[in-house]
Amino acid sequence: MTAAPLKILVVDDEPPIRKLLRMGLTTQGYQILEAPNGKAALELLSKEPDLVILDLGLPDIQGHELLRMIRARNESVPIVVLSSRGDEAGKVQALDLGADDYVTKPFGMDELLARMRAALRHQLQVHGERPVFRVGDLSVDLVRRIVKVGSKEIKLSPKEYELLRLLVQHAGKVLTHKYLLAELWDAQTDAQYLRVYVRQLRQKIEIDPERPQFVLTETGIGYRLRAPD
Repeated sequence: MTAAPLKILVVDDEPPIRKLLRMGLTTQGYQILEAPNGKAALELLSKEPDLVILDLGLPDIQGHELLRMIRARNESVPIVVLSSRGDEAGKVQALDLGADDYVTKPFGMDELLARMRAALRHQLQVHGERPVFRVGDLSVDLVRRIVKVGSKEIKLSPKEYELLRLLVQHAGKVLTHKYLLAELWDAQTDAQYLRVYVRQLRQKIEIDPERPQFVLTETGIGYRLRAPD
């Protein structure tokens, strides 16, 4: 018996984009639900999609408001936002409202598929959170609080460990500066604190801290821990 195909809800008012996504995603074995506007998207949520691809520029409901409404009805469905090239503030706001990731238009299909896989993997981890997280040579035992690179145990300060634990729990997902500061200190703390701790963490877990493989920078937005292979 084969598993049922994953259902992807595509919310975009541009027919050519919907067609591109329909063709690209069906060849990968996904089942597609299409909504040309926010009202149709909210109706299609009853079909319980496994992931939502959401364009922020819709004709009826403002994109961020729709994101808030989707999150209110379904806390766990992964959401990948499509945004225009110059809209940094819009991306940050979408991530703060609970989007898992974003892809900037025009986008490559391979990039979108990779972001979707990372968001779906992240959701599986949340539901059956594995006690030991592994990516490349890095392993983090969330129960025993042991961090290793290869066979070498890494000693982290309590705050460095909390930062890494947050990144691990959301591996593959972009966490904004604002979110990380609020979780680790408080929202009023200067972002420089966060940069200092990220730098210290990289010094301890990265082979080359100047070219990190694990803790990746999303310029002007925040940080992402590489998703498991």
